[in-house]
Amino acid sequence: MTLTNTGREFDLILRTRDADLAGRLTVPAAARGLVLFAHGSGSSRCSQRNGSVAEVLQEAQLATLLFDLLTPEEAERDRVDQGLRFDIPLLSQRLIGAVDWARQRDDLADLPVGLFGASTGAAAAIHAAVARPQTVAAVVSRGGRPDLAMEVLAAVACPTLLIVGGLDFDVLRLNRQAASRLRSHHALLVIPEASHLFEEPGSLRHAADLARDWFMQHLCPAKA
Repeated sequence: MTLTNTGREFDLILRTRDADLAGRLTVPAAARGLVLFAHGSGSSRCSQRNGSVAEVLQEAQLATLLFDLLTPEEAERDRVDQGLRFDIPLLSQRLIGAVDWARQRDDLADLPVGLFGASTGAAAAIHAAVARPQTVAAVVSRGGRPDLAMEVLAAVACPTLLIVGGLDFDVLRLNRQAASRLRSHHALLVIPEASHLFEEPGSLRHAADLARDWFMQHLCPAKA
């Protein structure tokens, strides 16, 4: 554990039903919510892009959990055949396991939960939201593939935000198709000059700000 002026940071192992997964949990002082990250194809808890988004959320007093969806052995196999990164049932089950793990921790149990998914991780986030409707209060997808969860999109109950780069033409088309299936409160926001990886100056920060605002609105609504 690392103690900082703003809270606590842990490197830890999440023990789920079928795997032990490495993760990093950051809990700001007076945390108001918890966001679990489901990374994209071929990535891990060390994703610089997700790490940058997590820092923006932490500044808003949201705890974050970045973790590996695959074990080291699975990740090595995936680097060879790229099969597991598209195994949506497996990725979804791992994310559901992480949600359940968080609810069992005394320091996290009372925090409202959001899910942030990138690329194929967005499909896992959609499935987890459907599987845990009483727990998951909001979902954000960045450059995601919610279309890979098309069969359950209509069952999503929580507010869902889809963020897509305007230059990411194929993924934008797929997100529009996915948005048409959602029945819960949702929005599709396009960052005009951004490509799939949001590498253009300012585009990732723009996406992070949109995610922060969505989570703050739906995890931490202002009291009347």
